[in-house]
Amino acid sequence: MAGGLEPHLEALRRELRGPAVLSVLIALIAVAITFLIWRFVQGRRSSRKAVLLLGLCDAGKTLLFARLLSGRYRDTQTSITDSSAVYRVSQDKSTNVTLIDLPGHESLRLQFLERFKAAARAIVFVVDSVAFQREVKDVAEFLYQVLVDSTVLRNAPALLIACNKQDVTMAKSAKLIQQQLEKELNTLRVTRSAAPTSLDGSATGGPAQLGKKGKDFDFSQLPMKVEFVECSARGSKGEEGEADLEGIEKWLVKVA
Repeated sequence: MAGGLEPHLEALRRELRGPAVLSVLIALIAVAITFLIWRFVQGRRSSRKAVLLLGLCDAGKTLLFARLLSGRYRDTQTSITDSSAVYRVSQDKSTNVTLIDLPGHESLRLQFLERFKAAARAIVFVVDSVAFQREVKDVAEFLYQVLVDSTVLRNAPALLIACNKQDVTMAKSAKLIQQQLEKELNTLRVTRSAAPTSLDGSATGGPAQLGKKGKDFDFSQLPMKVEFVECSARGSKGEEGEADLEGIEKWLVKVA
């Protein structure tokens, strides 16, 4: 019996050594590697469940944080530490993210960003639409520091620019804020790229190039998806009324 099977086994061995089978094996290996890479990337993304609230002092981050969680108005003061809580983005409570409100004070904001940036699935950068014209350079400077951070660039969390305090008559529109920020960020990019080099030849400017070289900066050049929304954490009726956060809430559903 064994002797009768030997010719067939030898023929099978020859077939397995053939070019067609080799091509199939290579294709299967390529598919397996692609699947493993996809699982790895998805696993890393699913492990990032934080939505960071960033912005300058008095932009309204803490009130926005409170309104999203409870819907109620509360008096706030300048934060010197972070606050975090689970935010349910769906009625069935099956989907949630962790909202983290980070201090906006100049001496604190970067060290808190350093602590939480690796966990960020998304970032809400809150802008005071009323004080924007006066604060535009400071807003752009902080946003620039966020956008050129190596971890932020690598993970590319979704970014929402929340143009807050739209209940005030003098508030600037989201469109104008976008245009002014792109202009200021472009100026910062040029300034940083022209910074002198140190004795060892390394640049002393920003750690990464913002946008595309040779083109004026705009947000579409970034590796993450950037959206702008107008909102009011206070609401048009003040403490007794509801906040206008519909745009932010819809965005949170998308990124969760």
